[in-house]
Amino acid sequence: MGKSKGSRIIITLECKCRNLQNIEQTKRKNGISRYTTSKNKRNTPNRIEIKKFCSYCNCHRLFKEIK
Repeated sequence: MGKSKGSRIIITLECKCRNLQNIEQTKRKNGISRYTTSKNKRNTPNRIEIKKFCSYCNCHRLFKEIK
């Protein structure tokens, strides 16, 4: 039998570049860029922020955990 993952949960990271006005020139496609990953609830109880590549604005941006 496989082990349970314990306190690890799957989270969704979303780019907050949609509110910026200057990305209309470099826009690649419509929509919101999202990533899924997992985190340990015991080690990081707060929402995490990771810098990743956003395909919407075609550059590296800060991704924040959504509910």
